[in-house]
Amino acid sequence: MSIVLKKNYIYTVKKGDTLYSIAQKFGSSVDAIRRANHLYSKIIDPNLIYPGIVLVVPSLSETGNVIYMVQSGDTVAEIASRCSTSVDLVAGINDLDNPNLIFLNQPLRLPAFVYEVQKGDSLALISKKFGIPISNISGANQKRLVYQLDLIWEGFHLIMPLPTSQNMVVWSPLPGTTMVDGQRLEGQARAFEANVLSLLRDNNGTVVSSERSIMADNGAPKYGNFTSTLPFNKTPTSDSGELWVYTRSAETGGIRDLIKTKVYF
Repeated sequence: MSIVLKKNYIYTVKKGDTLYSIAQKFGSSVDAIRRANHLYSKIIDPNLIYPGIVLVVPSLSETGNVIYMVQSGDTVAEIASRCSTSVDLVAGINDLDNPNLIFLNQPLRLPAFVYEVQKGDSLALISKKFGIPISNISGANQKRLVYQLDLIWEGFHLIMPLPTSQNMVVWSPLPGTTMVDGQRLEGQARAFEANVLSLLRDNNGTVVSSERSIMADNGAPKYGNFTSTLPFNKTPTSDSGELWVYTRSAETGGIRDLIKTKVYF
């Protein structure tokens, strides 16, 4: 699927920055930054960066998350909006006691992953593959030098916002994952009595992995971490489907905070 599993930093260029200084700061290389942002001479002067543009900076050694480096004037609301998510979620997954108080160069984990564009890709195809709206993808990639709605370049690293609710994010499996029996499930949730539920179904409506209860390590108002597995109760009858992760209302039993992740079999 060409998902980039290295740790990626989302960095806004400041006055005096060079590709070399940015690479040194984040354990990357000039060539890796150029490739991730398609800074090539046929498109743009590869050494021309200026304050305000946003770069994806891939770590060369670390695996892990998408980390946003806070710049001057940022607010959690603006950062959350870029990822089509809520202030509560961004504050919760980063243990921010006061979401109105963040600092220059503070690293914040984003509910996102990075995808390396493949030959023949278009935004429409990528959106369909991962079940993520084009508008959400565009929001996450604003202020990037060569990002265009009608033209994306092979090798360019797209920031892909995860599907979230105000109270929940699923870190794994990522959208587009090919599911296997016993697939690992990981996420964070602000849930009543720390109770989270999961269900896996294919596109014909067959429930492949029946509803299961998962206990997070903290209940509301904290965002607790949860992990589980998804054993198959039935054989999938289609090549794609959805993972549902959600809670239920204590009063009505109705589904709340539903996250639907597009997956394959």
